Formats: sequence, C-alpha cells, structure tokens
Amino acid sequence: MKDRIAQLEDYIMKHCLWQFHSRTWDRERQNEGVLGAATKILCDEPVANETREDRCYWVDAVCLAEAFENRYPWLHEMDTAEKKLLMQGLKERIDYTTITASLNKELTDHKY
Repeated sequence: MKDRIAQLEDYIMKHCLWQFHSRTWDRERQNEGVLGAATKILCDEPVANETREDRCYWVDAVCLAEAFENRYPWLHEMDTAEKKLLMQGLKERIDYTTITASLNKELTDHKY
C-alpha cells in the first residue's frame, strides 16, 4: 500500500497544480475536495456538484481519477474498500507534504 501511495503522490506532485494554494486552509480544503471527489469517482459513487467549488474540485478529480486509472493498472484489481484506504492514505500523505512539512512561510503568515 505504501508503494502505491507513493506512486500516486509522485504523479500529483509532478502533474497537478491544485495542491499549491498559498494558505494552509486553502490547501486543506483543496486536498479534501479533489481527493475526496476522486475517491468517489474511483469507487463509482456519486459526487456532489451543487456549488461552484464542488464543480471545480470535481473537474480536477475527474482528470486525476482518469490519469490514475490509465497509469496504474493495479488500481483496477482493488475493491472499493481497498481504494478508499489507498486514497485516505494518499490524502494524509499529500496533507503532510503540502502543509505539515512545507517550508513555505506564506502558509502561516497571518498578514498574507
């Protein structure tokens, strides 16, 4: 599981810009919105599209889920519970990388 999470994290860090918001709360919301919607898409569950923010996350999530399915054939062998566990681990890893371990001082600058 750890190796698979690392592969997905590597893809996001190299191909996605949505994780680079300038404030911690933006990154938390974005990570939750995109990865939460991507999880639902990968698990064939409905995704909320009621607000503009929901639709924005949904678009990024569709692109991400399609890329994951095309690049990582092992994803097709996983059941729903395994996919949810994988994506939860990925979200935790992305939160750590982009928020907790980030050296970007703008994330916590209250004047920014």
